[in-house]
Amino acid sequence: MRRLLALAASVTLVAGCGWSGEDTAATSSGGGTIDYWLWDSGQQPGYQKCADAFAAQNPGLKVRISQYGWDVYWSKLTAGFIADTAPDVFTDHLAKFAQFADLGVLRPLDSLEATSDINDGDYQEGLAELWKGQDGKRYGSPKDWDTIAMFYDPAAVADAGIDPASLQNLTWNPQDGGTFEKTIAHLTVDKNGIRGDEAGFDKNNVQQYGFGSDGAGGAGWGQTQWSAFTGSAGWQATDKNPWGTHFNLDQPVFQQTLDWYFGLARKGYMPSFAEIGGNNPIGPDKEIQSGLAAMALDGSWKISTYTNLTDAAGTKLKIGIAPTPIGPSGKRASMFNGLADSITTLSKQPSQAAKWVKFMSGAECQNIIGESGVVFPARPSGTALAVKFNKEKRGLDVTPFTDQVQQKTTFLFPVTTNAADITALMIPRMDAVYIGDAPVSSLTSLNDQLNNLFEVAG
Repeated sequence: MRRLLALAASVTLVAGCGWSGEDTAATSSGGGTIDYWLWDSGQQPGYQKCADAFAAQNPGLKVRISQYGWDVYWSKLTAGFIADTAPDVFTDHLAKFAQFADLGVLRPLDSLEATSDINDGDYQEGLAELWKGQDGKRYGSPKDWDTIAMFYDPAAVADAGIDPASLQNLTWNPQDGGTFEKTIAHLTVDKNGIRGDEAGFDKNNVQQYGFGSDGAGGAGWGQTQWSAFTGSAGWQATDKNPWGTHFNLDQPVFQQTLDWYFGLARKGYMPSFAEIGGNNPIGPDKEIQSGLAAMALDGSWKISTYTNLTDAAGTKLKIGIAPTPIGPSGKRASMFNGLADSITTLSKQPSQAAKWVKFMSGAECQNIIGESGVVFPARPSGTALAVKFNKEKRGLDVTPFTDQVQQKTTFLFPVTTNAADITALMIPRMDAVYIGDAPVSSLTSLNDQLNNLFEVAG
């Protein structure tokens, strides 16, 4: 319980959270209601279709879906583990998984009949293995996956006289930024109409930045900020993944890359920390929508968000997608993250919950989600349907996201224990580097702090 309370202290809890648990217990005939939580409102309609199909195939058994925003979701879930009001099943994230597994609040799926035969080979390569603990047991059933690419405003690109085809093969390096930096410099326009690569450019009065920002990246290993650059420079966060115990933030390649990356803001090509709202950034999608940025890195889970952006008159904006730039390693790179469905140890009906988890990871539900075009399901067949939906229904080529997987240019989201402590240490340090209050060399002492977490635990 002390460990649970320590975890709870790492997040902000909201008053009155949790749910009474009414109607969740399984009946003697095997019926009942399974309580399922997720945070993505865009995915809720698709999973409701899955729930309806599941109920039709399991008479007397139904699923109640609850959706909460990201911050509230984790607060309510943590409070639920303490107060015994957690759901039967919830959508799990790799950033949270290790700590939950350590705390013993996740039930091993291997021990339940319905989920005991999950086959790693049914899903995109590497996804299923991510959800196995250090004990070798499986604690999550693959749900979907995501990578990073560049969203851009075609109108801004055209105004700059840039051929959209050139965005497909941009290169970068920490010395002069390569063709990537040249491109975002030209996309940047100050309030006098002078571009970032033209004489007289005023970096302190920018109207449109060439490159948007999603913050300092301390809360998620720079997933939508600098991870594509550090990854394509050949850097990895830990000595091994998953379950690394030694960190590499002191390596020159990492610090040189971040010095260049945050230097883009000091050159006037990327918004400052204050302009994006500090450690609660407005987000790259809003920056592109408002005209503050012409191009930005973001995740595949935001495809629907970008395709629904409108201008001040309510007209939908056109959006383009390009791959991440090719780095010093000679390859492009993207963090490969995945979500899964986990069963809590507090569930009063784990066998019934396992049936629902197995259904969600099966072809029928995965194809339903794929046809919605919101995310890329874990099964290749579901991914193919999502690509098709975006092409045919939205006129959008989303292969810059899927090519990363097919071309094996991805690297895994760092999975470690002490995740909450790591995040708490990284956020203020990374913010300070972005703001300019601390040099990138200060990340060496941060690295020592992270390593000490494991020495103390040992």
